[in-house]
This record gives sequence, structure tokens and C-alpha cells, in this order.
Amino acid sequence: MPRDTRHNSRAITEGFERAPARAMLKAIGFTDEDLSKPLIGVANTWTETMPCNFHLRRLAEKVKEGIRAAGGTPMEFNTISVSDGVTMGTEGMRASLVSREVIADSIELMCRGHMFDAVVTLVGCDKTIPAAAMAVLRLNLPSLILYGGSIAPGCYQGKDVTVQDMFEAVGAVAAGKMSREALAEIENVACPGAGACGGQYTANTMALAIEMLGLAPVGYATIPAEDARKDAASVAAGQLIMDVLQRDARPRDVVTRSSFDNAIAAVAATGGSTNAVLHLLALAGEMGVPLALKDFDEVSRRTSLLADLKPGGRFTAVDMDRAGGVPLLAQRLIAGGFMDGSARTIEGRTWAEYSVSASEPAGQRVIRPLSEPIRSTGGLVILHGNLAPEGCVVKMSGHERSHHRGPAWVFDREEDAFAAVKERRIQPGAVVVIRYEGPRGGPGMREMLGVTAALVGQGLGDSVALLTDGRFSGATRGLMVGHVAPEAAVGGPLAAVRDGDIITIDVEARQLSVDLTAEQLAERLRGFRPPPPRYTSGVFAKYAALVSSASEGAMTRPPQPETTSQAPSAERRKVAAVP
Repeated sequence: MPRDTRHNSRAITEGFERAPARAMLKAIGFTDEDLSKPLIGVANTWTETMPCNFHLRRLAEKVKEGIRAAGGTPMEFNTISVSDGVTMGTEGMRASLVSREVIADSIELMCRGHMFDAVVTLVGCDKTIPAAAMAVLRLNLPSLILYGGSIAPGCYQGKDVTVQDMFEAVGAVAAGKMSREALAEIENVACPGAGACGGQYTANTMALAIEMLGLAPVGYATIPAEDARKDAASVAAGQLIMDVLQRDARPRDVVTRSSFDNAIAAVAATGGSTNAVLHLLALAGEMGVPLALKDFDEVSRRTSLLADLKPGGRFTAVDMDRAGGVPLLAQRLIAGGFMDGSARTIEGRTWAEYSVSASEPAGQRVIRPLSEPIRSTGGLVILHGNLAPEGCVVKMSGHERSHHRGPAWVFDREEDAFAAVKERRIQPGAVVVIRYEGPRGGPGMREMLGVTAALVGQGLGDSVALLTDGRFSGATRGLMVGHVAPEAAVGGPLAAVRDGDIITIDVEARQLSVDLTAEQLAERLRGFRPPPPRYTSGVFAKYAALVSSASEGAMTRPPQPETTSQAPSAERRKVAAVP
């Protein structure tokens, strides 16, 4: 029996009682013929506030062209999008992680409300990618996620530069190591067109992870944003969604526990962003798939770091595309036993099949051979200890030191830390602690690229460590520890740290600790009260009331009422203390 490819939309468009709905749709140009075909939602995260998503209008037209050619009727709608790079270091950055939830909710609402038969999402910047994946996993409609692609690198004095170099140049200017004139020169060339930030930062990391989960056409993401191949690939993707619909292939049929391990291995092998930990935990949470911080460490320990990509390495995402892209990376991972080649993608093929067809240009050095890894273990490391009972995340790109011990310099918000860096008050050997920037305390878990890049720009990247319950940008490099959980705002141990306390970061031992006994920590936390909430109404207040720990992906969840027969747990008592 043939599949009903109009399994949802019939309820919107069919029958005499639906005449009012058809009349409204005809008002904007749809015909009876259009409305007799499957309705395909095209969720576009286009915006005019950043280069990452700026070109998605063009790609959406190509996707819709492919959908129409294959017998479907596309209906495009938009979502919000917040730029990490533009808002970094400001109050606006609090909106970034919050936007992930809003984008996911908006895609879900539009698809449920308009009863699309399938959905294609076009994404570009950091939060739009996991948000789209969260939405399609909730909906479980035939779906594709299409990443707009990387920006081309800029060129300054004969070298490739990216937005990472811009942030580090700010620190160099503050340290007197670069002139403002040189800063302006880099500013004018660092971002030469549309596309997401060009290293293995969060956007490219998450695009890779989504592809490895099986939710995107293999090879689409690594085509750069302004490459001529992107338009043709987008038309093909529009045609592909109709095949996915005809086969009734659903995201939850494709994404398995093994898929998550594959995604983690790919992130670890490419020195990808620590934000992948947060987002993959959230995606697993949407599916009810068991995934914990320890799983990231276990997979990363057994996976070699193979890709020499910025921010820690030499090459950009555009270079990875030229070097053979995702199929070549998959070939390496499968050959090394780091990846399950039997896992499938939404296109219906296994990763082993894709790896066989991989091509490798002679002499490429972006993706190393298995015999010459950058490190024998991957780039994601999970630490625990008396400062992070639930865990925290470190990225090791092959160039960072693995041990640091020094005095704490404590700041209760990012701006204060950045001011101290800018005024050159931070001394070599310090552990810069930035707290009350977690999911609930921020709210929104801001990224600290401004601070970390300024430290690197001042030449302190090899002698100073940074520790936060907030996040780091994928462009961060150096010994930086993020996602400390539980966060300070719920009474986590980070709230007890004082200036001068000695903190030890031991990557090999997987330990993060402060030289205080359990009794001393408990004494300092006795009677703990969080700072007053920064927002008492609106979206930030709602987010703070509903968000979970970073160790669980910082997802928003409906409040769970206490039962009369069950006393609140210690963790819930701490959370309840935060407005």
C-alpha cells in the first residue's frame, strides 16, 4: 500500500469544511494544485544581524525549487536568531543560549500548527543548529537540517584570519602589542562575506555533529557558504526531502545511542567546540536517550585528535572541505575503530558506505592519517572534583598544557573580569574565576571569548587558566574550564571560592579542585544566598525558572511540583532558592 505523503496536511487542506483555510492560502498565491500536494515546511533562520545566516534567503529559494520539482509544495517561515560573535562580551550575549529554546519551540509550533507533512530547516549560526535538531526530534516528521556553511577566511599580511583573530587582536592592542591602525586593518578583512565563523568553532562543530547523527545530507554542510556548489546542493536537498517523505524516514528511526557516540567521536577528532557537549546532551534529552558527561570523556579518550583545525590548529573549515570533508573524516574514524560504520543517515545509507566513496587530495594535511595523530586522545575532556561535583568541560586541541595550579582571581560577572584583563591586572599563574554566569545565574550561560582571547592577545594564554560556570566560544584556545556544575547561583562550590584560594586543574587525572576541605567548603556555603536575579520578568526570568543544569544540557523543562509524600532533594532546595 503506498504511503500517504499528505499524512498531516489533509486535515488543513481537504474537504468542504476546510474551504476557509484554502481561501486564506489562495490569497497568497497557492492554487488548488499546490494544496493537493504534500506541504513541506521550510524553517528559515535567515536574519540581517550577522553573516552566518545572511545568505539563507537565497538557499531557501533553491530548496523550494527542489521541493516543487519533486512534487511538493513548500511553505517558508522564519525564526529568530542571535549572533554570538556580535553580542559577545555584552549583556546581549545572555540571549544566545536562551534563543536555542525559543527557536526550537517556534519551529515545533509552526509545524504542529500548520500540520506540515515534512520539514526542512536552514541554519547557520551556533544556536540555530542544535535548536533545529531539538525541534525535528520532538516532531519526528520526515526532516532535513541544512547548514548554510562556513565563511571564507580573510587574509591579513598573507595569512588566513578569522573572527578569532579579531578577538585576540583586541587583547594585543590592550597590551600595547598591536596598533589600533593594525586592528582596523584586520577588522576590515577578517570576515569577507556570508557564512558562519570559519574555524572548528561552535557552528562548524555542531554542523558536523548533526551530520554524524544522521539528520543532514552527507557532505552538504562542509560546502562553504558562498561556494557555487551550495545552490545546486540546496536544490538537491529540496528533492531529497520528498524522497525522505516517500520513504517515511523519521529522525527517531535514524538517531540512536550509537549515533551520539559517532557525533562525539567526530567532535573529539576535530578539536571541536565544548558547546557540543551542552547541545548533544540536550538532543539526547529530547529523545530520552541516556547520555551523560562521562560518556563524552570515554569516547574522547579512545578517539585520536586527527584534524588540524583552528582555533588550536592551522586550518579553517574551508580547508577541511578541500581536504575531503566529512566522508574522509568518517573513513578515518571507522578505520581507527572510533566510529560505528553501520549507523545510518536520513538518506538511508550507512556511514561505511559513505566512507568507501571518500576522496583524498594528494598532500592534504588537514585531516591527519591514523599513524600521525595530533594527540592520541580527542579534544573533549570532562573533569570532576570538589569544585565540580557534577562535572565540567575542557577542550584540548593538542597544544594546551595539561596541568595548572595557581591562585584564584574571582569575578562575579564577565564584564569585571574583562576590565581586569584590559587593565592588565591579571598576573601569570592566575586562575581567573568567572561565576554567576551559568544557565540560571546568568541567566543564559554567556560565552567568555572576549576574556579568553584578550588573555591570549596579551601573551598570557600559556600561563593563565580560566574557570567558569558559563561557556566558552568554539574559538577559544588555551586552558579554559567551562560548564562548571552545579553552578554558583544554585549554591555550587564555585560560590565558595575566594581570591587567593589555590585551584588545581589536572587534565590527565580528570580533576578540578580547590585546596579546601569538605568542612571548609560547607562552612563557606552555610547560609548561602545567591545574588539578586538580574531579570525579574520577561524571557530571561522565565528561562531562569525553567532551565536545567549544564550537566544536563541546560534544557528548559516544565516545573515539577513537589509531592506531599516526598521531601525536596538537596539540589532542588538549592534551585528553589534562586528566583
